[in-house]
Amino acid sequence: MSTTGATADPLAALGSLPGVAESVESVRKAVDRVYGHRIMRRRSNEITSEAALRGARGSAALSGADWALEEVRRRSDFGGDGEARVMGAALRLTAEAGQLLSIWRQSPLRVLARLHLVAAATQGEEVGRPRRAGEPVDEPLVELPLPDAQEVSGRLEGLAELIVAGSSAPAPVTAAVVHGELMALRPFTSHNGLVARTAERIVLVGSGLDPKSICPAEAGHAELGRAAYLAALDGYVSGTPEGMAAWIAHCGRAVELGARESTAVCEALQRGAA
Repeated sequence: MSTTGATADPLAALGSLPGVAESVESVRKAVDRVYGHRIMRRRSNEITSEAALRGARGSAALSGADWALEEVRRRSDFGGDGEARVMGAALRLTAEAGQLLSIWRQSPLRVLARLHLVAAATQGEEVGRPRRAGEPVDEPLVELPLPDAQEVSGRLEGLAELIVAGSSAPAPVTAAVVHGELMALRPFTSHNGLVARTAERIVLVGSGLDPKSICPAEAGHAELGRAAYLAALDGYVSGTPEGMAAWIAHCGRAVELGARESTAVCEALQRGAA
């Protein structure tokens, strides 16, 4: 995303793209619906915990570890094969996200570095910092052109400046741009998808749209499917108004589906309590 131009608030300008305002309103209604559920008044902690599990499962699925939810519940060892490590990374990131909300608006690059460190869970020299020239990127499911290290550095700085400066853009717009920009850049040598989706969650929660973190967009992205996810991401990378609007709408739909998941959990708990 270009951060230059006539407008002083490029994120807010995206809100005027065709269809974006309608998408934002639909997201807000879906979020309000689950927050208004009677079960939320008594058992919100349970809903939050379940949303975290489902969000981690969804994010891991988009990174190649498409496990059934019950398998995630059952497993305790995530250090085995590649899929198990991806799932473990997704679970760790979900747990870590809530600890970083207060830091995000002051130092988003510090948060991103921390997220990569948590996801990688190694002490490699490349962990916890943007990749350098010549370093490969392990993100096999994303085949977009890879920006060079200099472009990555400049665009990360620009994104951080936008976040620190603040914006009047609705939370779903900001969250979609953060997510899309990180996927376009793939700034780390690994785990970029997991980090990008966690950053989206941080924006949604920290903005106040979803303060209890009960609307897991990651679950919604997984439900929409990897093909649709990558097609929408192509639109973001194109930089066209139509492509950007389609990506924002896609991310908004993912939040709606995450809210629907938690509404279903509320309904199940209510039936059990009846």
